[in-house]
Amino acid sequence: MGVHDDGTEASVDRLVREYLASLEAADADRVIALFAPGGIVESPLYGTMPAAEFYPALFADTASSRLTLRTTMTGSTEGRAVVSFWFDFDWTLSTGEPAPFTVVDVAELDEHGLIERLHIVYDTHPIRDAFNNAHDGEN
Repeated sequence: MGVHDDGTEASVDRLVREYLASLEAADADRVIALFAPGGIVESPLYGTMPAAEFYPALFADTASSRLTLRTTMTGSTEGRAVVSFWFDFDWTLSTGEPAPFTVVDVAELDEHGLIERLHIVYDTHPIRDAFNNAHDGEN
């Protein structure tokens, strides 16, 4: 369901819509299906890890989330398509504590339109205490 070789706006929109819907639904299998085998996520709170490990960890820490897309941007690097999406993540931790933030996800895609590497970019300062409290200071 990724962006195909044509890189059309419609395929980019489908990828972003499906990613955000999967994230909001906390459906690990659905979101991981958007990644190439061995796909990697770079997160400011969780570090760098395989997508297959990142999303179950994120969803274990999530009571609920509501995502609101602001805009989508496309480009390329080293001949590969890159899709960036800026959205509001109204996150409630599993402890019930709200931890909302605004984020840009930068997805580097393979030739099949699957995400090879996802860079998550946001300021963790406003939510780090809530996150650390939910993890008893382990991070």
